[in-house]
Amino acid sequence: MDIKSKIDELVSKVKNDKDFGKKFKENPVKAVEGVIGMDLPDEQINKIVDGIKAKVSLDDISGKLGGLFDKFKNK
Repeated sequence: MDIKSKIDELVSKVKNDKDFGKKFKENPVKAVEGVIGMDLPDEQINKIVDGIKAKVSLDDISGKLGGLFDKFKNK
């Protein structure tokens, strides 16, 4: 399994599927296992969960910062 591509896939799912996003916030390990369809060792699942959280947070921050810079462009 390519972990990077799986993280990218799940990040997209967290952002675009409200039900999955809610499940991920409530129990990220169970949500990830449900999507990948495998019971992986906790060490691997936690790496995937951490990667998803980091990418979602980073994308959220850059989106907010982008909006901040857009405000100054128009002035």
